[in-house]
Order: sequence, then structure tokens, then C-alpha cells
Amino acid sequence: MELEYVLPDEIEKRSFEIIECELGDRKLADDIKPVVMRVIHTTADFDYYNNMCFSENVIDHAVNLLKKGAVIVTDTNMTKSGINKKALERLGCEAMCFMADSDVAECAKRNGTTRASASVDKASKLKRPIIYAVGNAPTALIRLCEHIENKTFIPELVIGVPVGFVNVIQSKEMIMRTGVPYIVAKGRKGGSNVAAAICNALLYMTK
Repeated sequence: MELEYVLPDEIEKRSFEIIECELGDRKLADDIKPVVMRVIHTTADFDYYNNMCFSENVIDHAVNLLKKGAVIVTDTNMTKSGINKKALERLGCEAMCFMADSDVAECAKRNGTTRASASVDKASKLKRPIIYAVGNAPTALIRLCEHIENKTFIPELVIGVPVGFVNVIQSKEMIMRTGVPYIVAKGRKGGSNVAAAICNALLYMTK
């Protein structure tokens, strides 16, 4: 197999061309296509064509939130690091992660919960529109569901793509039943890189 010569600036474009080609007759609706394509680009995993689930009109809702300067709260610093800083700055948005905060660690220890769950509680105190992006911890999704049910904290959008085996599938199904706008990768697959890819796709759609 011969190497394909591609200029550095053309690599991403060429990657998307290959994805389009390999999708073949499988079509994506225009609104969700940029998100699914970027997730496939990030993971090289075409299962996301079938796994990605979107609540009604969620893309327009997300774009409007970002244009109004929403805060993206993430459950890992890896997701936060992967979100395009220039795109955030252009829109007056901010990405936050509380997982390494000492007060979150203390709260989790005191209450016998995970830091991801305690981070949700800290985020609930923010007085700004919040997009909550979960790429690692199903306990964050579960805690979000508890807040939503009790009407103590209702994020404007939940990106639910934790990866793993324990309560991953269940937590994703739970968040899709809350009535809150969502973008979810059904099943066990996901990850911090997937969460960041979804955030970036939405940010790029605001241009």
C-alpha cells in the first residue's frame, strides 16, 4: 500500500472526504451531519453513525446557546483541553472543569460520592446557561438526572457520551428521558475525546 501525499493543511479535509466515501449510501440529516462526521473523524469509528442520538431541534438550540455565551462544563480536564479555545473566545464562551478542585474532592469524600457527582453540584451554583458535557463519568449523568427531577439544576443541554461498562448505558438512557435537550452516544462507547469533538463541531457551526 502506497502512502498518500497530503499537505499538512489538507489532512483534515482529506480525512472528511474519506469518511464521506466510506459512508457510501448511508446519509445523515444536514443538521446533525457536522457532529457525527467530526466524532467519526476523531475516533475512526463508523459505529457512531448508528449510535449518535439527538433530541429534537437540539443543534439549533446548541448553536443559539453558544452564540449567547453559554458555559461548557466538562467532567474531565481532557475534554476541557480538547475544546477549541479560539472558538470559545470568539463567542465569549468559557469551558470549565471542577474535577481537580479541592472543595469538590472534600465534598465527594464527605458525602461518599464521586468527584464527578460533586462537580455537578458545584456547577448547579453557576448563574449562567450551561452545556454539560460528560465524556467519562456516568455518575455525572446520574447526578444531573437527580437535579433535573428535583428541579434544583436544569442544564440547557447535556452531551452524554461517557465510555465504559458500569451504569454507562443506563445513565445515557436516563438522561434521554428527562426532557432536557441532549446529544448522546448510545451504548458503551464514548470518551473525553468524543465529548470534545461534539463541542467543537457545535462551536464551528456558529460561524
